[in-house]
Amino acid sequence: MFSREDLQQIESHGLTQAQVEQQIENFRKGFPFLKIVRAASAGDGVQVLSEEEVARAVERYEKLSQELRVVKFVPASGAATRMFKELFEYINEDKRTAGIDKLLDNIEKFAFWPELSEYVMPDSPDEEIVEEIIVGGLGYGSKPKGLVTFHAYEDGARKAVEEHLVEGAMYARCGDEVYIHFTVSEEHKGGFWDVLAHTQPIYEERYGVKYNISFSVQKPSTDTIAVNPDNTPFRTDEGKLLFRPAGHGALIENLNDIDADIIFVKNIDNVTTDARRGDTIKYKKALAGVLLELQDQAFEYLKVLEVGGGEIETIAEFVEKKLCVKLPENYNSQTLKQVLDRPIRVCGVVRNQGEPGGGPFWVDQGGGIESLQIAESSQIAPEDMHLMKSATHFNPVDLVCGVKDSRECKFDLTKYTDPSTGFISSKSSGGRELRAQELPGLWNGAMANWNTVLVEVPITTFSPVKVVQDLLRPEHQ
Repeated sequence: MFSREDLQQIESHGLTQAQVEQQIENFRKGFPFLKIVRAASAGDGVQVLSEEEVARAVERYEKLSQELRVVKFVPASGAATRMFKELFEYINEDKRTAGIDKLLDNIEKFAFWPELSEYVMPDSPDEEIVEEIIVGGLGYGSKPKGLVTFHAYEDGARKAVEEHLVEGAMYARCGDEVYIHFTVSEEHKGGFWDVLAHTQPIYEERYGVKYNISFSVQKPSTDTIAVNPDNTPFRTDEGKLLFRPAGHGALIENLNDIDADIIFVKNIDNVTTDARRGDTIKYKKALAGVLLELQDQAFEYLKVLEVGGGEIETIAEFVEKKLCVKLPENYNSQTLKQVLDRPIRVCGVVRNQGEPGGGPFWVDQGGGIESLQIAESSQIAPEDMHLMKSATHFNPVDLVCGVKDSRECKFDLTKYTDPSTGFISSKSSGGRELRAQELPGLWNGAMANWNTVLVEVPITTFSPVKVVQDLLRPEHQ
């Protein structure tokens, strides 16, 4: 199947022939659907904290975080293609939608209007305004979301990346230091540095902190081979194999490289303005407080199991009620050890308001074990789709991750993924149809074998920007 040149290309990509052959086999066989049992709901997999419990969890985090290394991890490599899809269709295909009307009718309300007004006037031709947003002046069509101006303030506008600096100072401090890690694409790293070089000193002075900012790029070794519709390797016009980035699930490798006790994970576009940030800060701290309590108890029970002689029924109750893992009837101390000795993630989930995306479900993991998983619609069998529609909660908007074991050693996160939860999509290259393979998503299959705890958080903590018109919502104005 592969020539000597192909094998060299595979090797230079950091992949092995066996890995690529496995990827092609995945195309042929497809990925199995998750065995969904039921949707997680309040009291059945989703914790709803009282105000008192929230306050206690916040206090616990604030007290303990002084001794911990905390890192805020922000996936920011995605281009803003989907955000401006309508605008490209208007320019390229003359396709005018209600979304375009909304954009143009409210053009001066966008935080990027002062920058845009250097190139156009409010009464400039419609095509000209749209073109200057995505291609000309602002060039947003070829930039990542992190470099799009999101919010206007009296003292100037902020890009999405800047809002994460502000957030970091509010809940991710280690003393006076704030560690933030962005995953970016190689071509845009310079653009991020340019923005930060100008703005970082301003926020350091304003919030009395020192930022330690780092970047990483999705590793080429996580790319997957593209195939033709008949599942043979897709070749470019030059006869080369085509490898494609395998979605944000590849970022588990980047997350694995982070040295921290606690890692906050949050998408680049899920930010709000200063005036509405109170709930976000409070609940981030609360999620971290919940995590620290669970972790302490899990570590304590692991010590008991090592020594032996403890009440394993008490430990089993903790595993089932607090870590949300349903055990088989014939469990033993070894089963409990395996469950307790894993990374933990506490996920903030919001009530489903009809936004697109997946949700939390109880999943049959085989051997009589059920656990909580985050599932996308592509992972659910057609006959189980009614369960998707019954989901009361939406995908996590916030994750707080505990990535060290009871001996304070870092878990190897690549060992807790479920490789069978990838998915296949139809794409094109140079006008030719191809099939692409995505690795299990970062909070889907890439964290499938973690302990997953779900906590309900207010809708005010959820303000993603999927399309440019979302910036007109109250949470961004």
